[in-house]
Amino acid sequence: MERDPSLRAVGWARTLPLGGDVRTARDWTAGHLAALGWDRTAPDLVDSVVLAVSELVTNAHVHARSDAQLILTWDEECLHVTVHDGSPRVPEQRRPGADALGGRGMLLIDALADHWRARSCPRGKDVVVCFRPPPSARPS
Repeated sequence: MERDPSLRAVGWARTLPLGGDVRTARDWTAGHLAALGWDRTAPDLVDSVVLAVSELVTNAHVHARSDAQLILTWDEECLHVTVHDGSPRVPEQRRPGADALGGRGMLLIDALADHWRARSCPRGKDVVVCFRPPPSARPS
């Protein structure tokens, strides 16, 4: 497959300290998606991405008990949301009971995203989630 020479990628990164407010991650993400114009062209997608970011950063803080590095990368096809934390333990999809207060995060991610993956790395793990915007939200 030949690569399109006009393909460009843009990315942003931010560290979110343990004990910090997850709202910071949501607001920061929403601001970058607005810069792409998605607040006007794909508001439902923005809501899904922001909800996923909230869940992933919360997981990093609660389950990994570590800072979270949040990276957004837009490659003109997919918005890759990566959250890195200090635990090598990859998340699992669980089937919590109706009375369970938690355990639905990765089920939610699976429902919202086009696809996701998690991998251990030398200093923790990365969870990468891909969101493909509708054609109306892509630049011409």
